[in-house]
Amino acid sequence: MKRGEKRTSKSHSARSSKSSGSIRIISGRFRGRKLPVLDVQGLRPTTDKNKEMLFNWLMPYVHNARCLDAFAGSGGLGFEALSRQAQSTLFVELDKKVVNKLTQNIQLLSISCEQATVLQGAAASLLAKQQQVFDLIFLDPPFNKNLLPEVINTISQQNLLAPGGVIYIECAGSESYQVPDSWQLIKEKLSAQVSAKLYKRISE
Repeated sequence: MKRGEKRTSKSHSARSSKSSGSIRIISGRFRGRKLPVLDVQGLRPTTDKNKEMLFNWLMPYVHNARCLDAFAGSGGLGFEALSRQAQSTLFVELDKKVVNKLTQNIQLLSISCEQATVLQGAAASLLAKQQQVFDLIFLDPPFNKNLLPEVINTISQQNLLAPGGVIYIECAGSESYQVPDSWQLIKEKLSAQVSAKLYKRISE
């Protein structure tokens, strides 16, 4: 998900740790702030247009939400949520260099440790140990790595999505996954290249 503006990639191996550009927060208390991102393999920044579309979808759900950015990369979605008055964001990222940059950007924005936490490691393994429940979850893994099925299963088994909470899933248009019956599709945008869907957890 971090396309033109967002994600410093969910790359699992950085080829370089040099700064290669920046992401821009488009609305809220950090509006207009630019955050440096690393030049890492698999970089897929989110365009401002796509991010604007997503957060229009999320308008009823962001305020005071407990958020999870499970393949954080640059953290563009998690930072955007915090800017728009989310209560907190847990960033999960595999690449250690990217984790360090996320931590630096949290400090750059003067976000407290109560509002933003970064965990380094594989998403499925870390989420299997999580006890916190989230109101808003972002799943935007590297394309064509088949990472979604295990993570979705873990989120369901661990009951990590709160009742009434929403989960955004973005992947290559050719990828497939299944979601629990209690996750109701409420928004989607599809193309040959990208599938973007928003689900809401309904009562079981």
